[in-house]
Amino acid sequence: MADAKVIPFDDDRSRGSAQRSVRRRPAGGGRRKTEPVAVREMPVSPLPGQQGQPQDGDVRGAVRNARAGFQEQGQEPEPAGTGASWDRRIAGGLAFLRRRVTGDYEVDEFGYDKELTEQVLMSMVRPLYEKYFRVEVKGIENIPSDGGALVVANHSGTLPLDGLMLQVAVHDNHPADRHLRLLAADLVFMLPVVNELARKAGHTLACAEDAERLLQRGEVVGVMPEGFKGIGKPFSERYKLQRFGRGGFVSTALRAGAPIVPCSIVGAEEIYPMIGNAKTLARLLGFPYFPITPTFPWLGPLGAVPLPTKWTIQFGEPIPTDGYPPEAAEDPMLMFNLTDQVREQIQHTLYKLLVQRRSVFF
Repeated sequence: MADAKVIPFDDDRSRGSAQRSVRRRPAGGGRRKTEPVAVREMPVSPLPGQQGQPQDGDVRGAVRNARAGFQEQGQEPEPAGTGASWDRRIAGGLAFLRRRVTGDYEVDEFGYDKELTEQVLMSMVRPLYEKYFRVEVKGIENIPSDGGALVVANHSGTLPLDGLMLQVAVHDNHPADRHLRLLAADLVFMLPVVNELARKAGHTLACAEDAERLLQRGEVVGVMPEGFKGIGKPFSERYKLQRFGRGGFVSTALRAGAPIVPCSIVGAEEIYPMIGNAKTLARLLGFPYFPITPTFPWLGPLGAVPLPTKWTIQFGEPIPTDGYPPEAAEDPMLMFNLTDQVREQIQHTLYKLLVQRRSVFF
């Protein structure tokens, strides 16, 4: 484990030992994911007045037949939100709690807990996504319906809220119900509580080996190559992309034969306008930077509330990599050219979105 390659998404190499110690350490609880077990579905009996019976497992047919039975009897199905609906929700919630308490749930080798992510973590973040930042998503169809893909996005906002919004955008909008597995900096996995939540939500360390394994398993992987240089840049340099490291993400995509999907995020730059950086305090705390904004630290905890900007996330045309020979991943000129192509496409889209938007907040 100690010789694992780390994708050079940024220039921060000060925590090499931390990277080795936190690499792919799955969160506690649950059981490792195994092959799915076949579940026998119970047949659905027709209601009075129905003709015929749906085949076992034909849920949609059962619903149609049930509705027809109600209509023939002059009744309407019970609307959502009534007593029966609440009973089902309560029963589902109790079953969920029972599985959490008994450990009867699955996590994969990286610690990803799909059930917890979909039913709890996404529900906690979604109000911020829908009501506060009012995220508009474009080009979601550019993420393939199956197989691995590497989403490469710009990074900004002082705090990495853009990564969470990007994850919700893919989860809630992709027609094939795809999930985004983010590659995160080692600092994320050194923080208590945050470490466990990140693992549960499907994030993993920005390690080349793990990223390649996820892509080969057919996952959609997300990376923000600017790293701390992107989220920690001053407000005067907003929407100006920082250097994309040495092209580690391109090398990973080439090895896996996965397409690269450029992604541009507008709106995150203004949530915490960073007008200063207390470098001495940052070094004492072990942070890459300590932001000073018009509200923080002057207003205390209230100053940590982000501004309610209007966000747009646009996924660009995918750049295929499966046509290159296996040795292409070791070609520095090819990696440089592809990295520059991805960076230029993201930057161009950022400028186009900025011209199109009416204002920062609407």
